[in-house]
Amino acid sequence: MTMRKRSLLLFGLAAITGTVLGIRELTSHAAHSVVSPTAALRDGDILFQQTGGEQGRAIQLATGSPWTHVGIAFKEDDRWLVYEAVGPVISTPLDEWALHGTDGQWVAKRWVGADRMDTVEMRARLDKAGERFSGLPYDLRFGWSDDRIYCSELVWKIFAEGLGVRLCEPKPMREHALGSQLVQQVMRERYGTAPPLDEPMISPGALFDCEELRTVVEHRAGTTSTKVR
Repeated sequence: MTMRKRSLLLFGLAAITGTVLGIRELTSHAAHSVVSPTAALRDGDILFQQTGGEQGRAIQLATGSPWTHVGIAFKEDDRWLVYEAVGPVISTPLDEWALHGTDGQWVAKRWVGADRMDTVEMRARLDKAGERFSGLPYDLRFGWSDDRIYCSELVWKIFAEGLGVRLCEPKPMREHALGSQLVQQVMRERYGTAPPLDEPMISPGALFDCEELRTVVEHRAGTTSTKVR
């Protein structure tokens, strides 16, 4: 073999080796750069998920939104919890909470004024506002009183009372899409023949579309997208 051919061969082998090592390095980097779904969370972020069952489907039909459940994220002892109305109002570990949704999917939104407020003060004010709801039973009739409470009502009232923020305006039951067979069936089961059509209501979908909130995390099974600016 001539010296020129040997040099070309060695150069080619070096190039191939470098390419393989480069691919391995990129693969290794990708494996170690997976975004944690909680990395961008802050206390007070509002978490949305889609749930199944008759009620979940009825809420989707009545509101025109896929989102059927919502809670507020708080961190305790390095563990993320979701303060939610599900039976009694309780704090549920985020990992457990996520399993109740479709494919573990959830989205976190943040009040647009959060960056202008001290985070410790904001957390304290939300905590204080939420204390009085702890342990309240779930409101299957979606009333606006404080005797019982449902998920999106809990979130709305905590922000209204704790921070003076009306995330969006409640609207009467009659302004929702009530005509589908499933929605009518659920209404008959819960209200009989006299549904409270003028009762103010706030839905997870209405909160999700609220201009006072911006998306910071979108989490689906195996993937997480952060949108914090």
